[in-house]
Amino acid sequence: MLAINVEMVPRIKIMGFIAYKSPWLHFKRNINEYVLYFIRSGELHLKEEDKHYVLRKGDMLILEPNMDHEGTEKHVCDYYYIHFEHPDIKSLQIEDMIALADYFIASHDQSPFTQHKPPMADIHPYGCYFPKYHTISDKTRFNQALHAMNEMLQLYKRRHYNRSLTALRFTQLLIELSRENFIDELQRNDRFRSKSIVKVNALLDYIHQNYQNKITGSDIELAFESNYDYLNRAFKKATGQSISRYINTVRINQAKELIETTPLSVGEIGYLTGLNDPFHFSKVFKKYVGMSPTQYFKLIRESD
Repeated sequence: MLAINVEMVPRIKIMGFIAYKSPWLHFKRNINEYVLYFIRSGELHLKEEDKHYVLRKGDMLILEPNMDHEGTEKHVCDYYYIHFEHPDIKSLQIEDMIALADYFIASHDQSPFTQHKPPMADIHPYGCYFPKYHTISDKTRFNQALHAMNEMLQLYKRRHYNRSLTALRFTQLLIELSRENFIDELQRNDRFRSKSIVKVNALLDYIHQNYQNKITGSDIELAFESNYDYLNRAFKKATGQSISRYINTVRINQAKELIETTPLSVGEIGYLTGLNDPFHFSKVFKKYVGMSPTQYFKLIRESD
């Protein structure tokens, strides 16, 4: 497992696509940068130090710096490659992948104003964790990865800011791959049913994208084509909270952030967080924070 701090953007050294129509053997080298390979078709046989890999369609591998790697067999192969550097990336041994996956998919809401408690030591709440070697077997995901690679190639060929734009899209791809890998881990575990965890993950995204608006049970049923009670049970099993409580938690966390960082009035903040009625906003805020929005505003200003 590799961990990368996505608050820092990687430096793209070189990117490209190669199609070998005749059997080809990768040359031996040792370089001071990471190299990502994504196989479109054919086979690429490699070893890194003493570890052997046979890469086929949909396989992705990241080679690490200052390690010998070379081809072991000749084969026809089409693949994308990205050479990159990053100041904060490291290799980790994760003992409990399910706990890590559960944390990032179901528990972690990415808000800087929430106290995060990662399930194990050395886990950064804003890190991106993905396997060194990964297979994208699903046809839809494979096509999405191809699209992302081709997008990056087009960005890389631009005259201006090409490496910077490519690096941003590359970071997005790593985040997407990380989340997909965690979802796969949860689907393989008995605690989570495959369809329900996918829907819970989609529902979490839906809530974060729509909390400013009124969200009803009917809205959720329509968006996810599922019974609300079923979704609520699956959601609570995965996150430990009901859907309605989670929605209010997101709204109140955002309200706290706005109180702490803007001069907006309490009424405006309630409107921006989906709690339009001032009395209802104050009631919900006090239930979750232990004081009214006005009291919290005064507390923050006094501490400044």
